[in-house]
Amino acid sequence: MNTAELKERFISIYNENIKRPGSDKLLEYLQSDRSDFFTAPASTRFHGAYEGGLCEHSMNVYDCLCSYLERERVKNEYGLDYSEETIAIVALLHDICKVNLYKTSKRNKKDENGKWIEVPYYEYNDTLPYGHGEKSVYIVSGFMKLTREEAMAIRWHMGFSGEENVNTIGKALEMYPLALAAHIADMEATFYVEGKQ
Repeated sequence: MNTAELKERFISIYNENIKRPGSDKLLEYLQSDRSDFFTAPASTRFHGAYEGGLCEHSMNVYDCLCSYLERERVKNEYGLDYSEETIAIVALLHDICKVNLYKTSKRNKKDENGKWIEVPYYEYNDTLPYGHGEKSVYIVSGFMKLTREEAMAIRWHMGFSGEENVNTIGKALEMYPLALAAHIADMEATFYVEGKQ
């Protein structure tokens, strides 16, 4: 899917599922010239390190989270049951902290003939150093109210791959099953869906 198709699909899923007060203003912000959500990369050099990578990653996490939550064991044995709105909020907005985070820059690199050429790359430029998951919660909460479980799922979607105290992470994942589900979806999207591209 190209960036225009991804944007169209994102907006369609967002509008179809997310109805709470303030959600319209958040989507308006994401589409405005104050946000690069639909053109931003998902990282500087790892998964989705290209134009539109952030939106694509968000869509991949949405698909992976929906798929995980549809599993018979997850529904019947674990009892995980969430509204379409909650699923869309968590998956589509878990990495909103990456809006306006990466800037396009240029650097010199030798080509295959040993000649120096100028090439574009993404530079990390955090103007709101508030962490990762917590920054996403902070941004979303500025527009609309999150449930505690949604906030925890967004906050802890990185699981044990962050820099936080492992006891805190373990407790959060135990108390809020949606956080573990979001983490699993994020890892599946990153390493399997996007890792194969």
